[in-house]
Amino acid sequence: MRWSLSGLCGVLAMMLAMPVFADIDVPHLSRQVTDLTGTLTSEQANAFEQSLAALEQRKGSQVAVLIVPTTQPETIEQYSIRVVEQWKLGRKGVDDGVLLLVAKDDHKVRIEVGYGLEGVINDATAKRIVAEDIVPAFRKSDFQAGIAVGIERITALIDGEALPAPQKKEKMSDDLESVLMLGFFLVVFLGGLFRSLFGRMLGSSLVGVITGLLAWALSGLLVAMVAGFLAFFFALFWGSVGSGGYFGSGGSSGGGSLGGGGGGFSGGGGGFGGGGASGQW
Repeated sequence: MRWSLSGLCGVLAMMLAMPVFADIDVPHLSRQVTDLTGTLTSEQANAFEQSLAALEQRKGSQVAVLIVPTTQPETIEQYSIRVVEQWKLGRKGVDDGVLLLVAKDDHKVRIEVGYGLEGVINDATAKRIVAEDIVPAFRKSDFQAGIAVGIERITALIDGEALPAPQKKEKMSDDLESVLMLGFFLVVFLGGLFRSLFGRMLGSSLVGVITGLLAWALSGLLVAMVAGFLAFFFALFWGSVGSGGYFGSGGSSGGGSLGGGGGGFSGGGGGFGGGGASGQW
């Protein structure tokens, strides 16, 4: 009976400990550099992100950096492939994504290479980058330098590879959103004043023209035309509905966040097959 009770306690202890050994979660991808250890300063991370964003605009390829404390109980290779399968770095069909993964407490690093870049960043090349460039800096605890040289080497190889040209991303929606915010403030603050000074039609037209000219200077002709028309329309009818003066029925405009809470980077649907290399320091 004593042995049975002891065995039961042991089983219960193991069951309670099981969550501790569960695979760690893959973090949500929202930016090119994800540092879960606080190793990089915000300035260092931002500098890397600007460089990687420029690479994506130039070549279409997506390179991301992930720094985690540990990948245990998985190996760094197992965790890395889980990350890229979820993040899907690189373009769909081109598969030109790369992940630079650092497991700081494990003293391990890995470069995971998408299918489309396995020719230029083959396993041997990735191994040289890890062993000759990244690991020596990490051994000196200079993680910023190691990541910087790793990104530099990867970027140079991608720049030298003939890849499909990146499609120009349509920025009209982003530009229109910014310009519409500008037009909204012009309608609110100038619409009523101009209507009282110049009459309803002329005053609204002036608001539309001013908004359109500013939109043209900030964006382009098409966005300017759309913004100018919308500004004219809202200035013409602003305050006509309801009896609350220029602001309709007296409601206030909520102040939403412009930042989006952590970047807008996302994977493009790229595929990975386990190519790359790992190292330790």
